[in-house]
This record gives sequence, structure tokens and C-alpha cells, in this order.
Amino acid sequence: MKIIIAPNSILSQKAKPVKKTDKKLLEGMKKTLLSAKDPEGVGLAAPQVEIPQSIFIIKPAPKSSIRVFINPQISDEGGEVSKMETRKSPRKRLEGCLSLPNIWGEVKRKNFITLSFSDEKGKLHTKEFKGFLATIIQHEMDHLNGILFTERVLEQNGILYKSHKDKKGEAVFEELEI
Repeated sequence: MKIIIAPNSILSQKAKPVKKTDKKLLEGMKKTLLSAKDPEGVGLAAPQVEIPQSIFIIKPAPKSSIRVFINPQISDEGGEVSKMETRKSPRKRLEGCLSLPNIWGEVKRKNFITLSFSDEKGKLHTKEFKGFLATIIQHEMDHLNGILFTERVLEQNGILYKSHKDKKGEAVFEELEI
């Protein structure tokens, strides 16, 4: 599977509910997410691989397993708006997207959400997610609703950045003029 790059009209369309789980699609999405390098992806929504279905997967850390979310619905959200700051550093952590290579921005998101969803075996779950997991899920839910993170940055009057590598291979971020 290939990750589609914006602009692409499927990225701005609302995903359709899944009636029957397609195991080949899930396996393809898993392989695609695992193969994403520089940067590594932490989530992938079906619309990003040109499948307009309400499915996303996440892998929040290199050693974590992939989790599947089918027909997810946020039933509650709250807490302070997350500023994506790390515990180790007060720097802002920027959100990116595999469909928008080298584009980054700070997105204010809710610190916790309650999500109802089915897993790949069809079992229904309702769980609360906090912090970074809540951020990833909100980003992927936006994909299912046809919204890119750049739209969130702009509606929040935030700043977008473009990244590139310097001569030492270090990431350099430059503010985009909009």
C-alpha cells in the first residue's frame, strides 16, 4: 500500500462506516505503518491509503504493538487542552502527518477522550485514552472526518513549519509563510 500525499480529495472526505472487516486491508495498513521511516509514523487512517473507510491503526512507540480501531466514535473528551509538551523538555512537540511530509505544527487537543470502537475481531470496546495516545487518536479521527492537522493549526492561529536536514543530518524547522 502507498500513503497518499496531500492534496488528494480523499483526504478531505468523511470515511464510511465499515460493514465487514477486511483482514487484507488491515495487514496492508500494518505493513505500511511499520515501513514508514524518517519520520516513523505513530498512526495511519484508511483514507491515507485511499480507502475511505472508518478504520485507523496506531503504534505509539517503537516497542508497542499495533492497535486497530474500527468505526471509532469519541463519546467524551475533556481535560486541559494538551500543549504536547514533553516531560523532559518544555519545548513544544510538533504534530506531523505521513500524508504531509516535512510539514509540522502545534495542535491544541484535548488531554483525554473516551472512545467507542470495534477491534479487528469485531469486539466492541469503550476506553479512555490520555495524553499522547489521546492526541494520536484525535489526529486519526480527524482523518476519518476529512480534516488534516494543518487545518487545526490554522483554525487555532498556530504556526506551520517545514523541516529539512542540515549538513549534519539534524532536523531544521523553518516557519512557513501563509
